[in-house]
Amino acid sequence: MHIDWSALVRVAAVSLGVTVAVVVVFTLGVLGLSRAADRRAGPATALARAQAGLCFLACAVVVGYGIYLIVPQLH
Repeated sequence: MHIDWSALVRVAAVSLGVTVAVVVVFTLGVLGLSRAADRRAGPATALARAQAGLCFLACAVVVGYGIYLIVPQLH
């Protein structure tokens, strides 16, 4: 049995990078919701909620793409 160590390291590095990126984007979404809750209604609140929605949507897209890659019936 042969293990392609360079491919294994590349997969591990990409997985770590994407995981950190998703966590950071999700954190920015939570921060946007927190800022929206702290302010009164207005343009800043709408902008914070829009930021949160975009961040959560980006996380959902990344998770959906990961599921698409894992499940062979979806290809």
